[in-house]
Formats: sequence, structure tokens, C-alpha cells
Amino acid sequence: MNEDLLEMPLEEDIIREDDAAPETVPVPRSLVPHLSESAILLDIDGTLLDLMPTPREVWVPPGLAKTMNRLLVRTNGALALVSGRSLNDIDLIFAPDLFPAVGGHGAEMRIETDSEAVAAHAPPMDKELKRRLAAIAKLSPGILLEDKGYSLALHYRLAPHAEKAIYAAVSLIRADLPNAPIEVLPGKCVCEIKHSGFTKASGVRELMTREPFKGRRPFFIGDDVTDESVFAIMPDLDGLAFSVGRRAKGVAGHFDAPSDVREFLAHLLDDERDASLP
Repeated sequence: MNEDLLEMPLEEDIIREDDAAPETVPVPRSLVPHLSESAILLDIDGTLLDLMPTPREVWVPPGLAKTMNRLLVRTNGALALVSGRSLNDIDLIFAPDLFPAVGGHGAEMRIETDSEAVAAHAPPMDKELKRRLAAIAKLSPGILLEDKGYSLALHYRLAPHAEKAIYAAVSLIRADLPNAPIEVLPGKCVCEIKHSGFTKASGVRELMTREPFKGRRPFFIGDDVTDESVFAIMPDLDGLAFSVGRRAKGVAGHFDAPSDVREFLAHLLDDERDASLP
């Protein structure tokens, strides 16, 4: 077996609980006492929204958009979605609502709802490389190919038996192109390949230098391996991180499911209102 494959973690090795990680379930008011001084950063799939068999089946539950829009107002615009999805895809999911966002694993961002999207120094993936990676989807029925522009994802939730074959094929391509500046991101029934020059963390760092996020205390909620880079930088930004579905290292607490995250966000508004009462 190729040595690169041996070093490449599979989903079963990554999405696991850590005995040293906190058991705490977040309490809104104790963590975010002043929304006017906070920045709310949210992953989408598996964090804010429930995972579905295919990416296109993800949907926004009733009431969530209203909660997010109210939080956007209470934070004076300092709420952003942080996702591996493209900004265009994010907008389709939440249509007709628009939110500030870091898309494509940090490849692009929109600072305000009425501003133009900007690329965060992220070159698109080489077309020939993308073609070779896309061919992996032919390994088995049920493997779904998602072209995100700056990255390419191979979803195998409908073909879990194909996981090792997918990673083996990716490893062979990497061995054949050792100088290609790419990074492999294992996730929940997905193998994603992107340019190595940017991450969700680099996108969040850039976001936090811009108004209205600048100078605020961020808190970030994420669920997957791709969110761990953001977990790691929260202390640098005097922020807090929370994981979903597992007890990850370096977080202040965890949620069991996306429904708990949605409830938490709604309670932030209730707590802020209660705190203002005499």
C-alpha cells in the first residue's frame, strides 16, 4: 500500500470522541453575555443544518433564518457562516436570505450582506488535476462528485464501502503529482481536495480584521475535521470554540446535534432580552 495512504486518516480514525475533551454543554448567557461585543461564526453542514444523504438535500428548518437575521441585527452585522461550500451554494441554501460568509474553506468571503464577494488570495484548482480527481467518482455507484470551484468533494454516504478505494485513488494521484499544492480533507462520508494555500482558519483570521468583526470576541461552532483549524486559532483571537456531535480537543464545550445548536442560538436572543430587564 502507498505510504501516503497509510498516513492519510480515514473518517473512522478522525470522527471520534477524545477522553480529554470537555463534557460541557454550552450555556448561552454565561458564554455570550453581550452580543454587541461578540462575533458569531457558524459552520453549516452538520453544525447549523442536519446532514443529509446528499449535499443538495440539506434544508433550512423553519424559524432558523429569522433567528439568524435577528442575531445579525443584535451583533451589528458580526455574524458569518464559515463553510466549505461556495458562497453561491450557501446563498442557494438560505435563499432569499443573505448572510456574511467565508466560503470554499477560506477561498472567498463576503463581509456584509450588501457587499460584493471577494476572493481571499485563492487560486482555482488546476483543471487537469480536477479532471483526474473527478474520475474517481466512477469507482462505484453512489459516489457523488461536487465541484466547488476552489475544491472538489467526493461524497460516499450512499456508498460507504468505497471509502478506502477513494482515498487509495487520491493517494495515487498525489504520488504522481508530488508538487501539486493540494490538501486532502477527510470528513463525514466525504473526501475533499483543495488548494493548500488557504483554510477556514486563514479565512476567519482575515474576516476578523474587517469591520464589523474587528475587535470583537468571536465564538465559532463546527463539527468536522475541516473546522479544527478554526478551533485552534480561537485562543489567538480571545475567542471560544464549540464542537458538534463529538468532544473535540481545544473547545470550550460541545453540542450533541445541530438541533441543539439552533436552540442555543435562539436562547442567545432570549438571554440578551432578559439581561436588559431591570
